Amino acid sequence: MDMLIYVVVGIVALAAIYFLFLRKGDAAEALPPARDDKLPPKKEAAKPAAKKVEAAPEKPKAKQPVEAKADKDEDEDKGDEADAGVDVDVGEAADARPSLTPRKDISSMRKGLAKSRGEEGLFGKLRALLTGNREIDGSIAEEIEEVLLASDVGVQTTEVLLERLKTRLEKGDLTNSGKVWDALRAEATDILSVDGDAGAFRLRGAPTVVLMVGVNGAGKTTTIGKLATKLVGEGRKCVLAAGDTFRAAAVQQLVVWGDRVGCEVVKGKDGADPGSVVFDAIKKAQEIGADVVLADTAGRLHTKTNLMTEMTKIAKTAGKALEGAPHEILLVIDATTGQNALAQAKEFAETLPMTGLVLTKLDGTAKGGVVLGICDSLKLPVRFIGLGERPDDLHDFSPDAFVEALLGKEAEVDAA
Repeated sequence: MDMLIYVVVGIVALAAIYFLFLRKGDAAEALPPARDDKLPPKKEAAKPAAKKVEAAPEKPKAKQPVEAKADKDEDEDKGDEADAGVDVDVGEAADARPSLTPRKDISSMRKGLAKSRGEEGLFGKLRALLTGNREIDGSIAEEIEEVLLASDVGVQTTEVLLERLKTRLEKGDLTNSGKVWDALRAEATDILSVDGDAGAFRLRGAPTVVLMVGVNGAGKTTTIGKLATKLVGEGRKCVLAAGDTFRAAAVQQLVVWGDRVGCEVVKGKDGADPGSVVFDAIKKAQEIGADVVLADTAGRLHTKTNLMTEMTKIAKTAGKALEGAPHEILLVIDATTGQNALAQAKEFAETLPMTGLVLTKLDGTAKGGVVLGICDSLKLPVRFIGLGERPDDLHDFSPDAFVEALLGKEAEVDAA
């Protein structure tokens, strides 16, 4: 009996050992597949979470059109200043930008030409003459003539414009005020185009040398500072030549512009030969790999023969420093001087091979029509126009944009 009990206890013990050790090992071996079986459901459960993460950015996308519209409205208010902060390297957005820039330029020009667009300006007088359902007859040509002469367009240019208008009136092409207005705008654009070269300021050398000339107080030094600001903003490297060695304030003014914009300024001693300063500036530009040299010169009355002759010497000295220089000789004209500006321009053009014009202070005169007279008389293109005192108030000149800004229709003005 005792033996039977021992046998039963032994069997139970063996069974316990078997279940505790051998089955435990089997269970452990069975666990990984069990986990693997449960993993797919976990992965599937994770997929919706992944979708939520991917879907999250879509919410801002829905807001983007609203933000874009707000940005667009802000850009319209800021005008040209908004252009500098717009990143256009984004595919289709880059393609859309060129079509917006001219609109902003025209809007900015209209503000700058406010006096010329007012009641006493060219636009205002033409508007008073042509607004309404006025009957068009030969007398309108005489009235237009009075307006053009009063706006400093000049006798010669006025005659050219009227001759063309009269021809079209006789043919019956101009049957209403709107057509007369459009004809005036078309003729003005044609005069300002000057063989299609207006506003075409190009880099032509290594470096391109630009000589600024003009009478005292025309704004040469300030124009150089504004142009340097513009060129540096476009990624160009500039050297400024302080060639007005007779006026210490001009040198200091140019130094201030150079520090502000980040351009090297080459200067000489008071009373130094201006030609030598320009020569040194060109050599410095070649040494540092600059793109443009902007050379200032002393203001001089167009009636002083000896001072005008000195300008030719400066130009020749620039040619010794770099063959082909100066590549641009720009006559800076104060537009507020009206017909005197035309007389100045003629004298300078007889002394120097001018390549273009810069008209400053157009915002300060109601006689913006002087631009037409100067271009038509000298056959010189306008490169830039100044419409204010800020660094960004120097505008590339475009005949189309300028005429649109100066002679834009009333509905277009209200929309601007």
